[in-house]
Amino acid sequence: MRIESEQAFQRFVAQARKRSSARSREVLVCCGTGCLANGSAKVAEALAAELAKRGSDVPVATFTKRTGCHGFCERGPLVVLQPQGVLYTRVKPRDAAEIVEKSVIGGEVISRLVYKDPASGQRIPGYAEVPFYQRQTRVAMRNIGRIDPADIEDAVAHGAYAGLAKALFTMTPEQVIEEIEVAGLRGRGGAGFPTARKWRSCRAAAGDRKFVVCNGDEGDPGAFKDRSIMEGDPHSVIEGMVIGAYAVGAHEGFIYVRDEYPLAVVHLTLALEQARARGLLGANILGTGFDFDIRISRGGGAFVCGESSALMRSREGKVGEPRAKYVHATERGLFDLPTVLNNVETWADVGAILARGGAWFASMGTAKSKGTKAFSLVGKVKNTGLIELPMGTTLREIIYGIGGGVLGDRPFKAVQTGGPSGGCVPESLLDLPVDYEKLTEAGSMMGSGGMIVMDDRTCMVEVARYFLQFLTEESCGKCIPCREGLHQMLAIFEDLVAGRGKSGDIEKIERLARGMQLGSLCELGKSAPNPVLSTLRYFRSEYEAHIERRACPAGICRELTAYEIVETACNGCHACFKVCPVGAITGKIKELHVIHHDTCISCGACFDVCPTQAIRTFPKKELAERGVA
Repeated sequence: MRIESEQAFQRFVAQARKRSSARSREVLVCCGTGCLANGSAKVAEALAAELAKRGSDVPVATFTKRTGCHGFCERGPLVVLQPQGVLYTRVKPRDAAEIVEKSVIGGEVISRLVYKDPASGQRIPGYAEVPFYQRQTRVAMRNIGRIDPADIEDAVAHGAYAGLAKALFTMTPEQVIEEIEVAGLRGRGGAGFPTARKWRSCRAAAGDRKFVVCNGDEGDPGAFKDRSIMEGDPHSVIEGMVIGAYAVGAHEGFIYVRDEYPLAVVHLTLALEQARARGLLGANILGTGFDFDIRISRGGGAFVCGESSALMRSREGKVGEPRAKYVHATERGLFDLPTVLNNVETWADVGAILARGGAWFASMGTAKSKGTKAFSLVGKVKNTGLIELPMGTTLREIIYGIGGGVLGDRPFKAVQTGGPSGGCVPESLLDLPVDYEKLTEAGSMMGSGGMIVMDDRTCMVEVARYFLQFLTEESCGKCIPCREGLHQMLAIFEDLVAGRGKSGDIEKIERLARGMQLGSLCELGKSAPNPVLSTLRYFRSEYEAHIERRACPAGICRELTAYEIVETACNGCHACFKVCPVGAITGKIKELHVIHHDTCISCGACFDVCPTQAIRTFPKKELAERGVA
């Protein structure tokens, strides 16, 4: 069972590939968190039961495999038939019998289950031909959706640990670092610090005891790509960490996982046990004499613990607070010993880079931002999900090419990248290439990979207020500029959205933002003003409207917005009547409906469901002019 030589590793790979090829026909069921929430576990059970029931009628070596997230979350649960390459979307357990009968046994394609392109109306059965997948290039997510994350042999058959074997059997630690340098790999956690420089600094640090740490504390609203990697391909993370440990001379490692990611913990724990049993982790790895092991630490859910020094303090059992950045983790990190900390996606890239070469990775992307980047594409976009593409891909290609455009074909307004530390990029910059430098120039940042699409029904003042509220709750409170700056800024925004804004508020916001950027201890405080400053930069007129006209141009802020039905456009469909939560709408079917302002709470539910766009918004202050209380 244990691999103790290069020859033994090659035999293990050959054995794994032989086993994989014997399963010539696979029914891949997405069992990532998103699809599981939609019932994919029952789909997998139904398919397996149906295959067993049909017995000899089923083609030889047909196998049901539970995989990680395929990425196309909007269309889950997802089922892929291999080798046909047929993708079925929104599959229900009741579809299992038909899939087995018609597709697995009969070789037919079930038209109603394949993807329908919203633009052309065309049915696209081929997984690789669906625009959402066709436009992607996957490195960190190379095996997610292809392998069973609970089966190390399946992972090895698809290339796992090939990079580790190459590093341990044919390369020195310095050569490994040089290969990472050639690749131009930068940290995928947000800051984009050159990985090779960090590793080389740690290797040169004094002391025999060093650590390698994986930051799996992904806390940005709307971000879930690190979660999906840990759940769907834990071996890619483990392999990258072992390679990194070999390069810097570390023998102990930790994966710090957000406590809200229970499936990731289960799959990582199993993967670690399997890797140890095979000699890919622990003492005398692959018989080379190199010792390195990994333990899992579960975070308590504090957003600030995504910051490297706060994460390490938390791992030590202390309060998760950051420390001054002049203390470098590569010299004094975890337990004040030399430490390399990278995030999940960075570690997942390492094995592929070693296996295929740094030049291969560097051939993708831009001059300063090499390789690919994974994003969680969410919000008002038709194809929400998990994507990975070369650096330099434009926002337009991401939102309209991969994402399929704005939900309901409404006008695009902005896209928020980088989570609470990022900013909002407007329509005028849709052709902006996505890389570290360009996003920073636009007033945003890469962050951990969240990308939230917004339409014209999004109030940018409210967006900034939301992120300020999130950060006010998540700030550790250690330093005054962050603690008090966030509190004071949030108070101004609460007044703005409630119609209590006053002259001078914008200038006060800008002064507070500058103070936080200059004086905050860690990046949470320094970057907290980014959503505010970017919305002021591109949507200043909305702030002015809130203050000067007591109006919300997007019609979102309840204290500023009223709704009414346009008589000439209402067809009496009764849709608004059905969704109103307080009974503020009256009217019979096929007759004009009326909104009663003395009861209406301005929730906007009627606006969202009206099929004829018969409902319009107007400033609530006009109600007084109409004599409405």
